[in-house]
Amino acid sequence: MNLTQRAVAIGVGASLLQALMLIAFAWPAANMAPRDLPVAVTGPQAAMVAERLAAHDPDAFEITTTPDENAARVAITDREVYGAIVTGGGPPRVLIASGASPAVAQQLTQIAQQMSGAQAAQVEDLVAADPDDPRGVGFGVMALPLVMSGIAAGVLLTLLVPSAVGRVVGLLSFAVAGGLLSMVIVQGWLSLIPGSYLVLSAVAGLVSFTVAGTVAGLATVVGRAGIGIAALTMLLIGNPFSAATSAPELLPQPWGAIGQMLPPGAAASLLRSVAFFDGAGATGPLVVLLVWAGVAVTLLGVGAIRERRGTDAPDPAPVPAMAG
Repeated sequence: MNLTQRAVAIGVGASLLQALMLIAFAWPAANMAPRDLPVAVTGPQAAMVAERLAAHDPDAFEITTTPDENAARVAITDREVYGAIVTGGGPPRVLIASGASPAVAQQLTQIAQQMSGAQAAQVEDLVAADPDDPRGVGFGVMALPLVMSGIAAGVLLTLLVPSAVGRVVGLLSFAVAGGLLSMVIVQGWLSLIPGSYLVLSAVAGLVSFTVAGTVAGLATVVGRAGIGIAALTMLLIGNPFSAATSAPELLPQPWGAIGQMLPPGAAASLLRSVAFFDGAGATGPLVVLLVWAGVAVTLLGVGAIRERRGTDAPDPAPVPAMAG
């Protein structure tokens, strides 16, 4: 391939990558709608409300009928449902949790308004978003820098630290320093999320370690091609389908569910659980991140074994000199 052909190939390849990025980021946003969104209904007219919701869109909601309002409140704070519609004693009331998803809370409020007719719907936010970020815009934007910095750290460790053991040390340093510093900015300066600083820093550190470790681990075993594989997975699939600005049930399926199995989506869900719900619903995303971190450590361990075998291999026996 001559220079001109190579230039054309690079240009075409870059345009294909651009098209993939447009699809990955624009398509989910353009097709955002409820898909089996967990909500609760309760009260004397609960069955009627459930029928109206099902008639509106049979696939939009996963409806749970609770015995009373207190049970519905518990289901919301335990992250079993996103909200509840309470009937009895006048127009339907809606219980929401904007800390779980401001986008879902807004949709449930609109539904309650439609059901109440001319009267304004009564809305109670049980788990409110941070008052300095009521729409969750800052929270959603926060996910991308965590992913990008993790990718950058993984690339730098791969290119500048030749040993697998050294990369592990670098990953641990990045996780501790990055977690503490990121929460100083996110929680202390910008005040985007409430909760324990040290716990949130630990979550951010785990996310940093997982993303950077995936990049460095794949590169250690596969070579530099592993950098591209990991980076594209995190950016083209993980980030746009992370649901950091919405909810997994609002994204096209199965991509919403797939996004929760990747570090960016698991990170957003874990941060929400820890910051707003005292850890409720944190088990699933925590397991996902730990599995990815374990895979990264395993890949780096394979690289360390390879390096040790190469270093400790005995020198080849000298060839006897030929007489004469």
